Amino acid sequence: MAANTTAESPLPVGEVSRLIGGWIDRLGAIWVEGQITQLSRRPGAGVVFLTLRDPSYDISVSVTAYRQVFDNVADVVSEGARVVVLAKPEWYAPRGQLSLRASEIRPVGVGELLARLEMLKKSLAAEGLFAPERKKPLPFLPQLIGLVCGRASAAERDVLENARHRWPAVRFEVRNVPVQGVHAVPQVVQAVKELDAIDDVDVIVVARGGGSVEDLLPFSDEQLVRAVASCRTPVVSAIGHEPDNPLLDYVADLRASTPTDAAKKVVPDVGEEYERVRMLRDRARRCVEALVEREERGLAHALARPSIEDPHRMIDERADHVASLLDRGRRCLGHLLDRAASELTHTHARVVALSPAATLKRGYAVLQRADGHVVRDPAEVTADEALRARVAEGEFSVRVDAGSDARSDARTDA
Repeated sequence: MAANTTAESPLPVGEVSRLIGGWIDRLGAIWVEGQITQLSRRPGAGVVFLTLRDPSYDISVSVTAYRQVFDNVADVVSEGARVVVLAKPEWYAPRGQLSLRASEIRPVGVGELLARLEMLKKSLAAEGLFAPERKKPLPFLPQLIGLVCGRASAAERDVLENARHRWPAVRFEVRNVPVQGVHAVPQVVQAVKELDAIDDVDVIVVARGGGSVEDLLPFSDEQLVRAVASCRTPVVSAIGHEPDNPLLDYVADLRASTPTDAAKKVVPDVGEEYERVRMLRDRARRCVEALVEREERGLAHALARPSIEDPHRMIDERADHVASLLDRGRRCLGHLLDRAASELTHTHARVVALSPAATLKRGYAVLQRADGHVVRDPAEVTADEALRARVAEGEFSVRVDAGSDARSDARTDA
């Protein structure tokens, strides 16, 4: 229950300390996991003092254990080791200090650590932090590289020397941090965030040399994994050697087997690029030359065609053909006209030969009655009937003789 206090009736410090101690006593014994950062064993003392720290956060708590409790694990536990402690919280009222009274201490074995890492790996993978589609591509030629590594470490030297050997103009923004121990995780996380906030940094490399599973544990910390996953800058993981696989390898945009391999993957080799440019230039030249030669052959083939070599040849051939057709047409038309003229002449001759005028020219005459009918029979006329006689050179009037035989006599009236 909360204490009722006012500015007029405050609680004394001793009472506050007593109340806090009472509340803490109700918590009972609990299991606590952490990393031993300080270990004090005084000769002859019956109590061992430890400081237990959370590797992911800057939080620590004091632990006291009776010597007989600590002696059970004294051979396998030292500073930097991870342990699980069964302890009861205690409040030291005179100084207002919280501590844990350990009744059992267990070292965290490698197998147990790997099992916990596997569980954490599955949990983070289920959130999609390791998904391939989250990976960001690295720039072809980074101008400024952020490097997180240990101070004066072999990893730093390998990355800097190999990168500058491959591309001398490359620049680095280095953050030296602890790469193992209790302070590694928060400082590595802070360094990554600082480099990610710099706009000129094109890629971040987190590098560390090889080590044991315990030494590489900071690079499997959940806080670091989530910090890298939230980076907008591509991150390269270069932790340990080829067999080492901290969780940072899975969340990083690119995994390098070693720090030297990271330098090779992040920075192109200037000699190789010069050679690639030369090869591409030669290839482009060959392609252009082949294209020009192909077009020249095509042009020569086109120019060799008769229609291009002698453009008027086709016209001349067609002109001769047209002239031949025209001459043939004229001859055919002339033959047709000659044949038609001959037929017309023969027809005209037949018409003339068969015409009444030709008969009249031979001395015959045609007698017509007044109504124009031709007299073909003497019985058709009567005595003294006036008729018209038509001869070749004209016509004249005649009258039928009444005293003569109508069949044989006629008298000319004129």
